[in-house]
Amino acid sequence: MRGVGWHAWFVVAAVMPTLAPQLAPDLRRFTFQEPHMGTLFRIVLYAPDEGTAKAAAKEAFARVAELNRIMSDYLADSELMQLCQRAGGDPVPVSADLFAVLHKADEIARLSDGAFDVSIGPVVRLWRTARKTKKLPDPEQLKQALAKVDFRKIRLDAQRRTVQLLLVGMLLDLGGIAKGYAADAILAVLRRHGITRALAGAGGDVVVGDPPPDAKAWKIGIMPLTGTPDEPIRYLALSNAAVSTAGDLNQFVQIDGRRYSHIVDPRTGMGLLGRHSVTVIAPTGLEADGLDTAACVLGVEKGKRLIEGLPGCAALFVIETNGKVSITPTRHFERYLWKE
Repeated sequence: MRGVGWHAWFVVAAVMPTLAPQLAPDLRRFTFQEPHMGTLFRIVLYAPDEGTAKAAAKEAFARVAELNRIMSDYLADSELMQLCQRAGGDPVPVSADLFAVLHKADEIARLSDGAFDVSIGPVVRLWRTARKTKKLPDPEQLKQALAKVDFRKIRLDAQRRTVQLLLVGMLLDLGGIAKGYAADAILAVLRRHGITRALAGAGGDVVVGDPPPDAKAWKIGIMPLTGTPDEPIRYLALSNAAVSTAGDLNQFVQIDGRRYSHIVDPRTGMGLLGRHSVTVIAPTGLEADGLDTAACVLGVEKGKRLIEGLPGCAALFVIETNGKVSITPTRHFERYLWKE
């Protein structure tokens, strides 16, 4: 992924702020974008003047760059990779950012019985090669890689803020959770500048604050399994919430006539088969980003139970089977739909 720590898997949400004909006179709309973490980060904000908007966006993007230096598995000297280099050794003190992400990752791993597991790194690296060569990972290499995958072997000490990787050769991959945390961080920076009406987008991860002036919410479009961002299958109305979609719209590989997703089941080491996506709404980007991957791996029935058991969360499962597409919402998904 060209020097960053996680894949820009695919853009799954078309971000469309819905505005009334006249904006509040004291606020103007500004849009900024920069490439970070293997995807294009976008900020839409409302500020009283251009100077305030530019200063806030500049600091927000700098914060994302800082998080990339902490959590990238492509930078040998990132904090994450330095931690992995000490796998099998003593507990390692880590930054508050890295600990926060690993703590939430552990929580989601336990809730999903390991369907989400950031220790998947050794297996992910095999699949990166598989996508390039169009060949499945060697079974013996896959077996050896899976032996190093076990979220229960990541020991977290909140009091000392340390992390201990109990297995030699453990390799963490935060690709399924870190972009959501970065989007949360953007909004936190903007709030320090007095900007609360804002949206942060990072590929398939979107976090929103207060709605645009004279609008009831931010209008977010969910893309179909095939098509363009101009053809959403649903529109969401969100404020002070996050939405993230996991699936195989762009990141997949065809091998021997079978379509393998870039999303790997940590329990089997295999890429998910077929076409599918899961969109998760949650209170924060950190939660939404991790939960969509977990729900995708679990499938519709188990994934629904996971999401429906969490406060403030909802999901939409889109699955193609034998050429037919089924769309299954969780119990509370309808309340987030955009209504004209």
